[in-house]
Amino acid sequence: MRKKKTEIVTARMTPEVKQRLQERARNAHMTLTQYLIICGLGQEIVRVDGLDAVLSELKAQGRNLNQLTTLANMGRLTVLRSDELIESYAALCEQVSRLTEMN
Repeated sequence: MRKKKTEIVTARMTPEVKQRLQERARNAHMTLTQYLIICGLGQEIVRVDGLDAVLSELKAQGRNLNQLTTLANMGRLTVLRSDELIESYAALCEQVSRLTEMN
């Protein structure tokens, strides 16, 4: 469940500092608000390049697995060693999840 952001914080800074913060937020692929909150709470920002491509492929494989499962349940297809296939896919999902939880 997402919490609604209702509080406002105002900070005064030089234009140079503001520009540097905005640049750092942009480099982290975050909004300035997200960047300041994470930094202010002492959390580490971890950027994993290429993760979007991996997630896209993972979703495609998941759709394929779902289609195979549906066809197998309908009796139109026999899948050999399906438990191993599902376990391997689940392990891959878990590894990607651990990568993203490092934030």
